[in-house]
Amino acid sequence: MTAPAAPRSDLAPHGHPQRWLILGVICLAQLTVLLDNTVLNVAIPSLTTELDASTADVQWMINAYSLVQAGLLLTAGSSADRYGRKKMLVVGLALFGVGSLVAGLAQSSGQLIAARAGMGVGGALLLTTTLAVVVQIFDDTERVKAIGIWSTVSSLGFAAGPLFGGFVLDHFWWGAIFLINIPVALIALAAVVRLVPESKSGQGERPDLLGALLSTIGMTAVVFAIISGPEHGWTSGRVLLTAFVGAAVMAGFVLWELHIPNPMLDMHFFRNQKFVGAVAGAILVAFGMGGSLFLLTQHLQFVLGYGPLEAGLRTAPMALTVVALNLTGLGARLVRTWGTPVVIAAGMSGLAAGLAAIAVLGRHGYGGMLFGLVVMGAGIALAMPAMANAIMSAIPPEKAGVGAGVNGTLAEFGNGLGVAVLGAVMNARFAALVPAAVGASSLPAALAAAGSPEAREQIKDAFASGLEVSQLAGAVAVLAGGLVAALLLRRAERSEASASGAATTATSQVEKAGDRADSTGPQA
Repeated sequence: MTAPAAPRSDLAPHGHPQRWLILGVICLAQLTVLLDNTVLNVAIPSLTTELDASTADVQWMINAYSLVQAGLLLTAGSSADRYGRKKMLVVGLALFGVGSLVAGLAQSSGQLIAARAGMGVGGALLLTTTLAVVVQIFDDTERVKAIGIWSTVSSLGFAAGPLFGGFVLDHFWWGAIFLINIPVALIALAAVVRLVPESKSGQGERPDLLGALLSTIGMTAVVFAIISGPEHGWTSGRVLLTAFVGAAVMAGFVLWELHIPNPMLDMHFFRNQKFVGAVAGAILVAFGMGGSLFLLTQHLQFVLGYGPLEAGLRTAPMALTVVALNLTGLGARLVRTWGTPVVIAAGMSGLAAGLAAIAVLGRHGYGGMLFGLVVMGAGIALAMPAMANAIMSAIPPEKAGVGAGVNGTLAEFGNGLGVAVLGAVMNARFAALVPAAVGASSLPAALAAAGSPEAREQIKDAFASGLEVSQLAGAVAVLAGGLVAALLLRRAERSEASASGAATTATSQVEKAGDRADSTGPQA
């Protein structure tokens, strides 16, 4: 068997000499991918009119991208480790660029759905390889700061999609939101070819093809169930069947990975308390952020009366806070000073406090909501880079691509789980409070059926009450999970320190024994 390639033997002692320029290039590529997760939402009216798209068509236009991307993240990360991270980054950019061209010129709903699926393949490759390259080109002293900047781009892309889409649609036709990706992809492609060093490992191992197939099918089914739940109902046959298939296939994936010599994802990573703690924290950050924003955008539009673009602008302070704090390197400095467990506990507490502030202060106006969003952003800015670094540092460098795939998969899963759980809590409270004569199938339907201004106000109050309860439930879950994650990380650090101390003591004893032997030898 060929020995795994040393992942960073060609780099300078402090990382690649052009590491910050490379980081800028891959963040540009990543931003383009993340914008396309949300940019299409504002184009729904145009697509419905110009492509004669049905409601089901529009749903598939939006979901084809995220479904394919989520399903392929682990496989994409494993492929990057095996065949070369630079090579997969180039392939991902090329696929994303071609998919954007086809999407921008699409003449039918079917063509746009297929193009979005192709873009999802490229997006999966890009999201995994960008983080893997960051791990490869930065050493331990700068890696947390670099991952903080990488996380900043994630937050910026998440928030800026609707704003960017609204701006483009005000000046051009809907296809421009895709065609604008092409020059960015070409610039990034040229820069990657010229600047990014190649790194790969595991060339002598057999590819885990069945593991790749199982993970792709399983994750796609799970994410599809989460996406379908709010629309079709969590107890509908479609959602339950898809969720069961996804869970069963993922269980088969775990069993397969445990019984082969060269697994795509080594399940023994989950015996590492550092890895498990970081995984739990990453899921809950995405849980709180995704579920909260899903409900807030509805509250801003239906209760407070803002338009879609205005609502998007009013959720932006959270992302802007993340950007501002991460660009200052605050999180990286605090990790060095306080340690990863304390920073994660502080960040998760901040996220929980922001959710609670939105629940208590943001019910009837934007001022309290703004305060909660800023506090949430501060918590996310501390927690996300520290947890991503903990996940990547708990995995061997030769598995950096798989580590990035795990990190991306957790974000997708946590986001969907947040929408599902907090949405269910909100709906239960709303259904309990809304007048029985109006019905409680959804907020827009209830408002449309209201017969008087008093009934409309009662419905809005019921929704605001449901939002309050759901945000408080999210705050409790995030706070408890953050403390558990910090505890597991602290225990892992103590175990590592004890093991290191024991090894040092054993080495010292061996050296002393050798010295005694040397001193008595000549006298014999």
